[in-house]
Amino acid sequence: MINATELYGAAAQHFIANDWQTGELRLICTARWQETTDVVSFRFRAAEPIKFRFKPGQFITFHLEIGDSLFHRSYTISSSPSRPHSLTVTIKRVEGGKVSNYLLDNLQPGHSLLASGPYGDFNLIDIPAERYLFLSAGCGITPVYSMTRYLTDTLGPDADICFIHSARTAADIIYRDSLHAIAEHYAGFSLGVLVQHELVLPQSERGQWLSGYLDAERLLQLAPDFLDRTVFVCGPERFMNACKSLFEALGFDMSRYHQESFGMEVSPSLKAAVGSYSLQVDGNETSLNGTQTLLEGIEALQLPIIAACRSGVCGACKCRVVEGDVASDSQQTLTADEIASGMVLACSSRPLSDIKLALGN
Repeated sequence: MINATELYGAAAQHFIANDWQTGELRLICTARWQETTDVVSFRFRAAEPIKFRFKPGQFITFHLEIGDSLFHRSYTISSSPSRPHSLTVTIKRVEGGKVSNYLLDNLQPGHSLLASGPYGDFNLIDIPAERYLFLSAGCGITPVYSMTRYLTDTLGPDADICFIHSARTAADIIYRDSLHAIAEHYAGFSLGVLVQHELVLPQSERGQWLSGYLDAERLLQLAPDFLDRTVFVCGPERFMNACKSLFEALGFDMSRYHQESFGMEVSPSLKAAVGSYSLQVDGNETSLNGTQTLLEGIEALQLPIIAACRSGVCGACKCRVVEGDVASDSQQTLTADEIASGMVLACSSRPLSDIKLALGN
């Protein structure tokens, strides 16, 4: 009797492939394409036939050797688990971005890298809803785009999504053509675009296009029924803070408001703490100022630490403050007992004094 693999070859291998739901695996890049002038999407398959299973909105961590150093960086999965035989991430070039810029300059189809995951509580499965409002800015569009693809794939015309994206200019809109196609084919998908720095907007575009920043007037115009929806927000810290303040002021039920940071900015109170402090880690020492994170100091010492999300979400960079005081922007993955014992997230904590630190638990 001829088995499926013999009959259908590589296609059958994908059909009978095992599910990947957690852990490390080697990915092979199969395609790359420009989304905007400074944003690139990469598509991957696993080195062995795998069906990727993850929750829409989650991220994976790349483990890369660049020169003599090992780097760990996380990127949101922008594809949908409803299309499980490949996995896509979208990466923006950033000033001083060691890993992101390396990938944009060097990663080509046929190259491979090691990845782990998936991670993240900001996802559709752990936060169920029936009617959705997605708010994003810049590269914060990636998790809500994955969510949208999953909902339209699985629910079709029953997917009830209001999608509002903010970009600096029309040329900076990531997934622009794809969003237009979704708006054209799914009646339950409402698209709103806010262009912050252009008064003259493109003509004949799908959805509603407005100039300026999100405020109460624009929100009511783009999502008049926002009070009845569950809100998912992702973008730079300034955008996130503005959205949260807006919804609180409008009397929104904040138990249905969910956000994930996509790049942490230094808060004004922390910017004021610009003194120079020593950081001691397991017998090694360096100096930090009040705007630098403990993670920056640990990496400057070239000590082993995994920093997956770098925004206080995944909890991979837990460490213990033995002596000294820190200010933390995030403690969301720490238990009360861990906080009481001095555990902090290195990526989200900055020194207020000289610090003695211990890695690990």
